[in-house]
Amino acid sequence: MDRVVRTSAGSVRGVSDGGVSRFLGIPYAAAPEGPLRFAAPAPPAPWEGTRDAVAFSASPPQLPPVPGMPSPWLPEHGLDHLSVNVWTPDGGGSGLPVLVWIYGGAYQQGSSALPIYDGSKLAAHGVVVVTMNYRLGFEGFGVLPGAPANRGHLDQVAALEWVRAEIAAFGGDPDLVTVFGESAGAGSVAVLLGSSRAKGLFRRAIAQSIPTGYRSLEQAGEITDVLAAELGVPATREGFAALAPEALLAVQHVPVRGQVAGITAFGPVIDHELITGRPWNVLETGAGREVDLVCGFTHEEFRLFTALTDMSGVRPEDVAAPQRLPAEAITDYRAAYPDLPDATLVEVILSDAVFRMPTTWSAEAHARAGGRTWLYDFAWSGPTLGACHSIDVPFTFGTSDTPYSALLLGAPVPPDFEPLSEALRESWTAFAATGDPGWPEFTLDEPHTRVWNTPITDGPYPIPASREIWRRARPNP
Repeated sequence: MDRVVRTSAGSVRGVSDGGVSRFLGIPYAAAPEGPLRFAAPAPPAPWEGTRDAVAFSASPPQLPPVPGMPSPWLPEHGLDHLSVNVWTPDGGGSGLPVLVWIYGGAYQQGSSALPIYDGSKLAAHGVVVVTMNYRLGFEGFGVLPGAPANRGHLDQVAALEWVRAEIAAFGGDPDLVTVFGESAGAGSVAVLLGSSRAKGLFRRAIAQSIPTGYRSLEQAGEITDVLAAELGVPATREGFAALAPEALLAVQHVPVRGQVAGITAFGPVIDHELITGRPWNVLETGAGREVDLVCGFTHEEFRLFTALTDMSGVRPEDVAAPQRLPAEAITDYRAAYPDLPDATLVEVILSDAVFRMPTTWSAEAHARAGGRTWLYDFAWSGPTLGACHSIDVPFTFGTSDTPYSALLLGAPVPPDFEPLSEALRESWTAFAATGDPGWPEFTLDEPHTRVWNTPITDGPYPIPASREIWRRARPNP
């Protein structure tokens, strides 16, 4: 059954199925091409009549997530990808809580069209679900003279402004918006939480595995210079705008070659406009204190990357300098985890460095500033990759039948997937509606932590040894 909703740019026609209506590929900004390439997002052109919103837009330019796998973007798809998708309960009335998802992918991969992000099951809990596309890689995060930095984050702000203006027509309450995301999406949530540009656009936030990787303007400029030299063009907006997106994609891994555990050359840039510092430093000043925050990590974050990357022969001592750890910290790790072989200890150190400590610091900073804060550890273990990075995503959306879900969950899907997924979805939607995810708040004196596993438990902070090692090694992260 068709369902038509009027937005300020024109009417859109969605499809109702199973008690939930979906509206796909609605533009929230104009295509970033021609004079708009490397520019801040501009409003979309209005349309006459009713626009079919039954298919996803193009995805942002990107390479395949893993060599040999198809990419969600091909050059012939073009650049008209700044869109949102909406799932809303049929007959749900008005004033429903709104959940706005920001995908992960190391700031260089991702698409709201991926099946794992289908919002139908979440919307069935009585919420409106929105997913968005934003610019990736150099298109979204490269620094160029005369171009705004953090264009991918500016896209996210524009999408949230669209939600603020339009979501009531889809049954949502613009004053009851929760922004949530995983990995680079969680990093984006943390950035938006601390940025004055996003103030008032959301009431609550859920950050699933906040990563490190925030760069200064100078560091981002050095990456631009490396790419310009590789491409043989001047390091200017005009020089890069003359290149097709696929030409930039072909060299995007050049700046991280040879780095231990290098994941991406792109991400948030401390430009002193949109971003004034690392989230945990900014949150400590009280920025975002009025926003309720749930954040957490998976129990074996880095196992995903060691499974996909040849790290044979890498010792704990090899990762110390790249992660800004003194040598004595590695001695402390060996003492704290005496039974672990080197390969597993490297996973623990990098899990802490890249995700678990940034997430913990963000929770501490938000709580220290007086914000209501909850912390979790997603410890459910899959059959091949354990409790690895992103294993919480299929549980979040209840999507167990996608190719990426099969990689994480195994096949057949374990029988405890559905009840744990249902519990997680109930928690996230209850938090969006009421500000209570269902377990005690995290405070500096009592660092309560929810452990998502079978069974679900609540208790003290789950990796105290790592937390203490980093407290001594980097007292001011």
